[in-house]
Amino acid sequence: MKRLIVLLGVAGVSLSAVFVRWSTAPSLVLAFYRMAFSVLLLLPLAFARRGEFRALRRRELSLSLLSGAFLGVHFACYFESLRWTSIAAAVVLVDTEVLFVALASVLVLRKKLSRRAWTAVLLAFGGSVAVALADSGGGGTALRGNLFALTGSVCMAVYTMLGAVCRRTLSTTVYTTLVYTSAAGTVLAAALAGGQALIGWGPVNLLAGLGMAVFCTLLGHSVFSWGLKYLPPAFISTANLLEPVLASVWGLLLFGERPGVLVVFGGTLILLGIGLYSREEA
Repeated sequence: MKRLIVLLGVAGVSLSAVFVRWSTAPSLVLAFYRMAFSVLLLLPLAFARRGEFRALRRRELSLSLLSGAFLGVHFACYFESLRWTSIAAAVVLVDTEVLFVALASVLVLRKKLSRRAWTAVLLAFGGSVAVALADSGGGGTALRGNLFALTGSVCMAVYTMLGAVCRRTLSTTVYTTLVYTSAAGTVLAAALAGGQALIGWGPVNLLAGLGMAVFCTLLGHSVFSWGLKYLPPAFISTANLLEPVLASVWGLLLFGERPGVLVVFGGTLILLGIGLYSREEA
């Protein structure tokens, strides 16, 4: 039953690209809607944990807020990538986050990877190059979207590494409340600095933000955090590989998007590499 719940969480996360495609607001505004709604929905749980908030140490608070800032940039880049490239390319590239975590572990933490782990990283890297360059001749729009997706992936990797430190001492509710609040504040500041209006975009964008907050954030990413308490991390990592597949299916069924040969080939290499690396780490 717990594994089924996690798989349903993956299905929820895969809907993110669908909500973005249905929306018309700028990426920063849409990212703000998603994070703001997520915070509002978490407030009752956060209130029940108010004692933990009062006991926060400065280091925990600072790292959590910094982690949230990177999460906000991740969502803004990911949403923007979907304006320029296909759902299949954007999702599979943004999911290469685990590879940037691996490289950072080697360069920053001096971690040693096995030969199989390096093989997995190189496989996924080659696939990323193939996907990033797919359709790059079509006015450069696809390449622009793919680069946004890769930037979002790097930001997600930083968020993950900071989160790993924070979660040693913070509960899921406290950490996610801090992170989502920081993410909302980050994209809000960026939107205001760019002169973008936060209102006047119509109900469809508010509903898209609410839909992502419910299905993709609370019933998606939060389910993964819950699942790590009861299931092996290898299962969570492997289950996450279904997200690009499901998102591509949504793109085909709802928007008639057929991934190109290079995207399919590169995406297969990426998923294979991530799967091998996750298995090796486990």
